[in-house]
Amino acid sequence: MRRAIWALAIFGSASAMGVLPAASRDYPFCIKGCDYGAGLGDCSFSSYQQCQATASGRLAYCGANPYFSANAELPSNRGHQSRRRF
Repeated sequence: MRRAIWALAIFGSASAMGVLPAASRDYPFCIKGCDYGAGLGDCSFSSYQQCQATASGRLAYCGANPYFSANAELPSNRGHQSRRRF
């Protein structure tokens, strides 16, 4: 029984290592470079200037987040009409 619990714990932690955090989709700019690996980088910047300030003095650069969708943030007004009539 102990082996099964240990195996489950190891499998769970190993499978969670490659998952992107949900926040990586929520911000439009990412910092990339030698400090941030070959992947997506750190996508926690809401403005390009904020990203540039963090990259300043490092071997890093800023780019657009390929997973960010500006349309996802805008609320849809379709189908949300009031039922009240005056």
